[in-house]
Amino acid sequence: MTKRHGGFRGWAAARKGVWSRLRFTSLRLRLVVVFALVALTAAVSASAIAYWLNREAVLTRTQDAVLRDFQQEMQNRAGALPERPTQDELQHTAGQMANSSERFGVLLVARDADGRTVYGSSGGLSGFSLNDVPKSLREAVNKKQRVTSANKHAYHLFWQRVVEDDTPYLVAGTRVIGGNATGYMLKSLEPEAKDLNSLAWSLGIATALALIGSALLAQALATTVLKPVHRLGVAARRLGEGRLDTRLEVSGTDELADLSRTFNSAAEALEKRVEDMAARESASRRFVADMSHELRTPLTAITAVTEVLEEELDSGSGSVDPMIEPAVRLVVSETRRLNDLVENLMEVTRFDAGTARLVQDDVDVADQITACIDARAWLDAVELDAERGIVARLDPRRLDVIMANLIGNALKHGGSPVRVSVREADDSVVIAVRDHGPGIPEDVLPHVFDRFYKASASRPRSEGSGLGLSIARENAHIHGGEITAENCPEGGAVFTLLLPRDTADPAGGDGNGGSHGSAGPDGSKGEGPEGDA
Repeated sequence: MTKRHGGFRGWAAARKGVWSRLRFTSLRLRLVVVFALVALTAAVSASAIAYWLNREAVLTRTQDAVLRDFQQEMQNRAGALPERPTQDELQHTAGQMANSSERFGVLLVARDADGRTVYGSSGGLSGFSLNDVPKSLREAVNKKQRVTSANKHAYHLFWQRVVEDDTPYLVAGTRVIGGNATGYMLKSLEPEAKDLNSLAWSLGIATALALIGSALLAQALATTVLKPVHRLGVAARRLGEGRLDTRLEVSGTDELADLSRTFNSAAEALEKRVEDMAARESASRRFVADMSHELRTPLTAITAVTEVLEEELDSGSGSVDPMIEPAVRLVVSETRRLNDLVENLMEVTRFDAGTARLVQDDVDVADQITACIDARAWLDAVELDAERGIVARLDPRRLDVIMANLIGNALKHGGSPVRVSVREADDSVVIAVRDHGPGIPEDVLPHVFDRFYKASASRPRSEGSGLGLSIARENAHIHGGEITAENCPEGGAVFTLLLPRDTADPAGGDGNGGSHGSAGPDGSKGEGPEGDA
């Protein structure tokens, strides 16, 4: 069963390969087929016309010579017979007539002195007989015509072509003018038929050679015509692969040369456009990175001051004026938010620049998620359904960032309880984070992973930076995984994280990815209210 199944699969793959090659050369095949059909039609038409003309010429020439000789023999020899000849006389005359230059069989029919019908055949009693003459021809020969000024004789010469045992014959008959004898002639046309068959074979061979020659010529012409098209296809594929310096060599002044020039102009314009866009994007990333880096130093000092002020507020020593306490708390909150934003911007810049790296290790997924929840004091608010022993080769820090954003987002914008489940699927690990809140609006669902997306335009300010879910998705992508968001039929939203159990670092190497991401409330990597949904 296995061998037969394997053989079928091999046959199917071979058939698919043949069809793919046919599709790849379909234009070439069409050109060859059309050219061959045109040549075949022309060759067959010319051969048919040539055969028909030669056939008519050969048959007409033979027929005219035989009929002329037969008519002359009838006048000279049959006309010399007495009015009531005997059978011996008919037999002797028929033999003499058959020895003419055309060599045809002769049958003479007449009435003797007793009124009996007598026959004389050049081939004897077993030779040419009256049964070999078509009835319609006999009737036409014996029918007496009306003599007029336009028709001077009562009897005429009639002929007909017949086929007996696949051999063509010419049969003719006439009556002696002013006499009693009627003569019939049988001439085999087999030599002419053989000549015509040889001609047909010659024309057929010539047609086949013309077809083969036209196919070869069409192949050569198709190669000449399609070679620039093939080069254009190769250049287009290289251009699609990102090799924007691809150009075609232009030669000639035909339409294909114009197409090559147009392709070169388009490729040059595209290369310039991409270079300009890349330069602007690089400048933009460099600006964001430089700005974020420059902001870190003053933010560090400001954060230290706000932490001191926050400790004073929490100590209840009364050293802070109650009138300015709300302002101090606002400064502390906004400073923390600004610090989160700067860290997230730096992380996004690393992803955009392609410098993010994985630091992989064999991670027990359940233990890592438990550590993430415990570090942020979410144990009372999160239900974890995960068996220990599900090990995957991941970057622990980036997995922590992903889970902190997903769980923090569910706690902020969903409804309790938040449930995290882990299961195995083939060579992957599936982690689902579900809340029991109102769910995500359908118009917002496609945009939940967009950067700085706000679900409500009336609430432009939020605790988060608007980048958390975007960073979570980028961290999933660098592992070769994916994050999806959807609403549950029973209510609430569910974010599903799919990660391979053995991740190959797409960036190459095990370098550190840089910043550990921003910290949300309670040290989480969470997202702001409108930034996630």
